[in-house]
This record gives sequence, C-alpha cells and structure tokens, in this order.
Amino acid sequence: MAFLRYRLSVAVLALAAHPGLGAAEPPAPGVLPAADLQADVALFRRAYETLHPGLYRYQSHAAIDADFRVLEQALSRDATLASAFVAFSEFTAKIKCGHSYPNFFNQPDAVADSLFKNQDRLPFYFKWIDGRMIVTRDFSGDPDLRPGTEVTAINATPVTKVLERLLTVSRADGSNDAKRIANLEVTGSERFEAFDIYFPLLFPHPGPAITLQLIPYGADSQHPATVHVRALTYAERIAPIAAQEKARSGGNAPLWDSRFLPDGTAVLRMPTWDTYNSSWDWQASLSAFFDEIVGRSSPRLVIDLRGNEGGTDVGDAILAHLIRAPLRKPETVRLVRYRKVPPDLAPYVKTWDPSFKDWGARAVDLGNGFYSLSDPPSAAEGVIAPAAHPYTGEVFVLVDASNSSATFLFAQAVQQFKLGTLVGQPTGGNRRGINGGAFLFLHLPHSGIEIDIPLIGQYPVADQPDQGLIPDVRLSETVADIATGSDGELGALTAAWAAGRRLP
Repeated sequence: MAFLRYRLSVAVLALAAHPGLGAAEPPAPGVLPAADLQADVALFRRAYETLHPGLYRYQSHAAIDADFRVLEQALSRDATLASAFVAFSEFTAKIKCGHSYPNFFNQPDAVADSLFKNQDRLPFYFKWIDGRMIVTRDFSGDPDLRPGTEVTAINATPVTKVLERLLTVSRADGSNDAKRIANLEVTGSERFEAFDIYFPLLFPHPGPAITLQLIPYGADSQHPATVHVRALTYAERIAPIAAQEKARSGGNAPLWDSRFLPDGTAVLRMPTWDTYNSSWDWQASLSAFFDEIVGRSSPRLVIDLRGNEGGTDVGDAILAHLIRAPLRKPETVRLVRYRKVPPDLAPYVKTWDPSFKDWGARAVDLGNGFYSLSDPPSAAEGVIAPAAHPYTGEVFVLVDASNSSATFLFAQAVQQFKLGTLVGQPTGGNRRGINGGAFLFLHLPHSGIEIDIPLIGQYPVADQPDQGLIPDVRLSETVADIATGSDGELGALTAAWAAGRRLP
C-alpha cells in the first residue's frame, strides 16, 4: 500500500498549494481522489477508442458511449482501489471481448497485494453445473464438503445471486455465457482465478469465518446442512499448484502428459498452452509423442483440451501431424485500429514486442477507421506444412467452454477441415471472430490498474452466428462424475468404441 499512500500525499500537497481548492475535503486514507480517477478513465477511453479493434464488434457506438458515461459516473467521486477495479471490470465485460479486462497477472505489486492476496478464498474447488455450485475438491476438512456436494449459499447469500452478480464482470466473446460461467469456476488451474478475485470485492465479509449452506452429495435436498469454515489465504490457495506454477515460470517440467488405453488409444492431456515462460521443449516433446503413436499404429487419438483457454500456437504444430498436404488456415480478415501508437498514449502502454507499437507498412489503411494487417513474409501466407509422417488414425478432441483463444482456433480448424471429431461441450470464443494475437498493456497512472488491450481483430469473411463451436458429439460432466472421481466424457467415448459404435 506504500504506492497508494504516496499518491494520496501528493494529492493533499496539491490542494494545499491551491487555496481556492482548500475547501474540498481530502480523501480518506486508502481512497483515490475523484480527479485522479477521472484522469484514468479519460486515458482508458482514449486508449480503447484508438487501439481496440473489437470495441464495436458487439455493441454500437451509442451503446459504448453510454457505457463510458456509466464508468465516468461510477468514478466521479472519491473511491477505493477495489471500487475502481470493479468499475473498470464491469466496463470491459460489456465490450464482450474475451481478451479485454484488468488482467490479474499483469497488475503491479501494489494492486495485486492490496486486492488479490487476502485471506478470503473459499476452502474448496468447484464447478458450475446447470447453475449449481458443485464441490470438486475440499481443503477445509469438513466431511460435508466432499466432491459432489452442492453449495447453495455463502454467508447467507444464495449462490444464484452470487453467480448473477459475478457475470457482470466476467469476460467472454459475444453472447457466449458458457464461457463467462466457466471463468467463474475455481479449479486450481491458475494462481489467480476470477471467482477468487471478484467474490471478495463484490461480497465483502469481515474476518476469515465463512458460513455455507449446502446439500451433501447423496443427502436429502429438503434438509440442507450448515457448516462454518475458515477462508484460505492466498498462499494456501496456490500451495497445491506450486509445482505447476514453477514449471510455467522458467522451469522445464512437462506442461502436459500422455498415456495409452488398453485398446491402444492414445490420450494427450493438455491443460494449458501457456508456454511463454517455460523452458520445457514442448515442440520436441510433441514431435516425439506423434512419432510414438505413429510407430505403435494407435487406432485413435484423444486430444483433451478441457480447461485449456489457450496460449502459444501449439495448435498449428498439432495440425501439422494431422494433415497429409499443406493446409491453409481458416480465412479471416485481420484488422487493427492504428498504424502507430499515438505519442500521447505511448508512455502508458507496454508490450513484449516493439513492432506492436508500430505496424509500419504491414498496416494498410482501409479508410473506414481500420487498417488491414498483412502477415510478414515468414508466415508463409498462413499455410501449415504436413509432418514427414502424419498420424492417420481417428482423432477426437475433447472441448469445453474454456476453449476461447488459441484452443478455440485449433478446434475450429479441426472441425472445418474434418480432421477429427469435437466431443464435449460448446466452446468459448465466438464464430464471429475474436480479438488477440498481439497485446498492449495499458497502465493507468493514478490508480495503478493495468488493463489489457488486444490489438488484432480477426473477422470472418462470411456472416457467422454469435456463438462458440458446437461439438460433433455432445457430452457433459455430471455431478455423479464429480462425486465418484470418474471421467464421464472420456468414459462415454471408450464405451462406444468397446461396443463397436462409430461416432460421427
């Protein structure tokens, strides 16, 4: 909080230097001055209107203008950092872009320490199934919180109300509410998860004691139980995934694994494609895996992408092993809103690739507020070359609502080019196109909040529905699956193969 105290001291000194402003009450400790917040809103609006390629993809100019006015009004008075973070999150959620939000992983330490690292985590993992909060793993030690238990209220607030409120800050592309709900599960997949961040901000509760109303798995729903548990600290929340986080942060441990079923089917489980900071040689590992299944003549391959939002373009490397001739990736129009970042915005945006700040001749002015972005020559015009020894068995890709970025694009290619069968639940992302590919990180100087700006809008060449991908075979996880620890979706596939049934 030292950063915030410094900002407040500067504000008080500024008031003292201007007697005409002296009548105004100084902000309370821990509160950001309205003038500073309005300056941050103005900078944010300028950046998003200038740089964001999908700002008006799902909303009209008039609707976005109205949303900006709501944001300005919400921060027109002194407010806490928490209130400002929620206000910006509510605005970015209205854009309906899955890559636009105050990114938890990009916040400066002052913001993360203040908002994200308190003792306020629910002591269990859970999934939403048909709007019901179902426990998947307990950390409290209470026997009633076993997997399959349904939590119906938290501190006397019905979970239906909790979900409804949290959906106003959850990010997704277009009208894909399945993705919004998937964002609000706690699965232990990341050190920061949206529910853990937003629930304490929107439903604050003093102290670490939490009261839960629940229906234990197998119990009579007419007689719910009440239990009292202790909230977890941030350190306790991330302890189970410490090794995973180490692997992602420069370690060389594998990020996915493979196995063979008794019938020879190969299963490649890929919970993440976030390889940016890992030193693991995933390309070599992937090539070795495909060499092995080709050598063993595995009759089927299951690529399990459930829970995997995306990351690196691992999908292109997989596609190379599934094709026998060069494949041109699905045709889209790639649009940006600028050729070069304006000088007044440049000091407030950062990125890992300087070319994102100046597209140069690659950005061709279309005269309608957009620039068409051409690929550099090294991209080989978006063509994927086949591997030397492609896999020729049946391919099944397990998908769910989390697949919304690179995994969405991979699943889309698999389905469009009939390279395999999509199995599971509708994906995240959107067939109308998504924004991403390159990013700028906007740092608001007064609040300290960072907000991601995706830079490349991918637009389909023909009209598409406002939805994710619909699997070829629809399967869903059940409460019984969670309670028994079984994989019902994979089990349904293996049962079909054992019975000699050929899936579409």
